[in-house]
Amino acid sequence: MTLYYLVKFIHVLGAIVILGTGTGIAFFMLMAHRMQDPEFIARTASVVVIADAIFTLSAVVLQPVSGGLLMMLSATSITERWLLASLALYVLAGLFWVPVVFMQIEMRDLARKAAAQRSELPRRYFVLFRRWFAFGFPGFGATMLILWLMIAKPF
Repeated sequence: MTLYYLVKFIHVLGAIVILGTGTGIAFFMLMAHRMQDPEFIARTASVVVIADAIFTLSAVVLQPVSGGLLMMLSATSITERWLLASLALYVLAGLFWVPVVFMQIEMRDLARKAAAQRSELPRRYFVLFRRWFAFGFPGFGATMLILWLMIAKPF
């Protein structure tokens, strides 16, 4: 196996981790939210925050590194339109992902507090959840478009 294919494997693996973790996190947070049980939401959100820190963050950091190496190894120019579009979409996805992490942390903390007080979830939790849900579409959509550009390189 050449260095190029090893780096390409790592790059594709990073994309899979980002998409897979994002999908899993969205599913588990949505299912927990539907239960309306503060204790269950707090436990789920705690795991989600950890998963984001371990898996998503490491893959997000790795992608530009492996992508840069792939550019060097393949003599790809940063001026190629598909690559510029991918980089712009990567920034867009990050602009939605970073706030989502903080929303998840705050939703976790609000659910923990409600569970400890044996009270209902506060209004702030629901405001955050709606925003979290809405931010998922452009963030995840941008990531899906990047994957399509990586494969198709349409322009």
